[in-house]
Amino acid sequence: MTNIEKEIQEDYRIRLSRVFQFIDDHLDTKLSLIAVSKEACFSPYHFHRIFKLLTGETLNGFITRRRIEKSVLDILHKELSISEISHIYGFSDISSYSKAFRKYYGISPTAFKSENPNKFSKIRQLNSKIGQDYPDIDEYVCIINNLKKWIMMNANIEVKQMSEQKYVYLTCIGPHELPTAFQKLMGWANSNGMMTKEAKLMTVYQDSLKVTEEGKARFRACFQINNNVESGFESASIPSGKYVVGRFEIVLDDFEKAWTGLYAWMDENEYERAEGESFEIYHNNFNEHPEKKAIVDFYIPINNKLKQK
Repeated sequence: MTNIEKEIQEDYRIRLSRVFQFIDDHLDTKLSLIAVSKEACFSPYHFHRIFKLLTGETLNGFITRRRIEKSVLDILHKELSISEISHIYGFSDISSYSKAFRKYYGISPTAFKSENPNKFSKIRQLNSKIGQDYPDIDEYVCIINNLKKWIMMNANIEVKQMSEQKYVYLTCIGPHELPTAFQKLMGWANSNGMMTKEAKLMTVYQDSLKVTEEGKARFRACFQINNNVESGFESASIPSGKYVVGRFEIVLDDFEKAWTGLYAWMDENEYERAEGESFEIYHNNFNEHPEKKAIVDFYIPINNKLKQK
């Protein structure tokens, strides 16, 4: 790939990250190809081809999947009716929502709500997706109890108020793109004298791996900044607010367990997740650790008050 081709690809990815944000902000509206392509500054025809090339999905397929996946999280964690949820995510009626939901999960949203006890593990483990049933309720309780014990042994957890965190980022589709993205960010930071001991890399989760297949999930590989800088990357910020923060020193294979356990701890302590993105802040290079362990903080946004009993 020539340098010009690389620059074009990077430009496309920057535009695509803006499109992702636009779609997530307007899931309750009618998202036409014309409106979305305008956000990316492409013609509708060209954008349709570029979007499919970079994501592996059609625009309509991506939008429908995002609506369904976001609605699943609301079914699990919010006291809303199926009718309210279908309206929130832009479906014309319960019938059209149920049809789309059944396509992804094999059952209706009403049946899913009444039958699903699993608030923390991956929803895509439903029988209709990969031929593997959820554990029964006793087995599920045992799994969660073991996770809580593991968390108590491996995490330092606190609830704290965090100030706004600014960052520059590259959007990644699937975790396999993260290492290359971080290398680009560190190269830029090094060349600008910003790769100090205080510098921090972050991963911001734009999708929940509980409902989104790993290869389709969107991540932001991030480098924290104090002020606005010229970087050639997109920039954003995490708003100030209250967070559950778990400090871990773990191998990479334990990241999923850590996230699941942290959510279980949060639920056990009756904290309610707030709107906003979860993220990780890294404090070392795990490759330099004698046991290949990452020292990392996991952040989950929470509301100011505990759950109502």
